[in-house]
Amino acid sequence: MTAGTTDANIQEKLAADEGTVLLVDKPVGMTSFDVIYRLRRWCGIKRAGHAGTLDPNASGLLIVCVGRQTKRFEEYAGLDKEYVGTFQLGIKTPSFDMETEISERNDCSSVTEERLRSVVSTFVGKQLQTPPMYSAAKYRGKPLYKYARSGKTLERKEKEITVQELSITEFALPVVGFRVVCSKGTYVRSLVHDIGIGLGCGAVLTSLRRTRIGPYRVEDATTVAQLEQSGRTLLGESNGYRIPA
Repeated sequence: MTAGTTDANIQEKLAADEGTVLLVDKPVGMTSFDVIYRLRRWCGIKRAGHAGTLDPNASGLLIVCVGRQTKRFEEYAGLDKEYVGTFQLGIKTPSFDMETEISERNDCSSVTEERLRSVVSTFVGKQLQTPPMYSAAKYRGKPLYKYARSGKTLERKEKEITVQELSITEFALPVVGFRVVCSKGTYVRSLVHDIGIGLGCGAVLTSLRRTRIGPYRVEDATTVAQLEQSGRTLLGESNGYRIPA
């Protein structure tokens, strides 16, 4: 998992008897499971999974364990995460991002950069966070987002998270750029939503990219296109290779 990964490197890793761990740069619009599904189909892999999901509307680093390395899921899932993104002040949505329609609009013109930074600073450190209804967290074996899409709101248990770093990188009302380093299980959408509550005008996540998981960085990741090309080389288009529907 080093910078400058080539198709040959990927093929060698996938063919290893002991399995492998791949860094993959997931694009926007694809679920984390989509990446695993394509890897299995393209490269003839039976055992594979990811160590920490990314929302479909988010891009960035996904750690994929293949073969015998799937036993290391928890080792990678427990590492801290780094994200960069943007959020918009003055609006609210049920999902805390742009997946659902805007449900409320408020004036945010009085929000100054100084006030924003002051509110943001209160979210650094250990804290309790409630998983959003639009999330993959499960209730009785069913993802919360399925209940949310049917109009149901359920009681959710708060979980302790840690935000090690949270900084503002851009301030151009109503758009705010940010960078955050946080623990496993942190919902950045909820963090943005809570910042909006603290400001009194609401806030919604508009873009998110995971740039790091522990010591592993997205700059060293394989693209989905590279995985596809490796599948063509490993299997051959006439020997089982097929584009997923």
